[in-house]
Amino acid sequence: MGYWGYFTVAESASPLGGLACTRAIPGLTLNRRLSGNWQVWEHPAEPDIEADDLALALAEETGKPALVGFVMDSDCVVIEAADSSNGAWTACLSPKAMASYLAEDGQRLEDFMLTPEQAAEHAVIWATLTGNQVEVAPLADIFQKEADPFAEDLFFTLLRGLSLA
Repeated sequence: MGYWGYFTVAESASPLGGLACTRAIPGLTLNRRLSGNWQVWEHPAEPDIEADDLALALAEETGKPALVGFVMDSDCVVIEAADSSNGAWTACLSPKAMASYLAEDGQRLEDFMLTPEQAAEHAVIWATLTGNQVEVAPLADIFQKEADPFAEDLFFTLLRGLSLA
């Protein structure tokens, strides 16, 4: 059995767990600090968190872009990213595994997630708003990769690709 849980990423001088939008989430703990005031907080899979709402709330409260990743059994990650001026976008890491999860419910990946190329384009804009300049092609590669062996490793590869780590 793999890891099920959330990673919440935002920039703040104060702990993310103490912000108004996260205070009511029990079990949210600091996973690691990244460059500058960027932080990664972690939460076990239960109770369910509305990741898109959380990403938007973090972006609004901090005034900076935010990102939430929901890791599914270490197989794949739903990425919810937001900033206060452009809203939110949804993508995934390990798309073949994600497609398999969705197919179990008769759903299709393309009905919920951006393609890897689209996700990379959105990620470049998102990164620019963090003050980082990144390239589309390496990010598209990250969004196309499959977990080997753990999807959470891909999540942290994405953070490096966004120049946050």
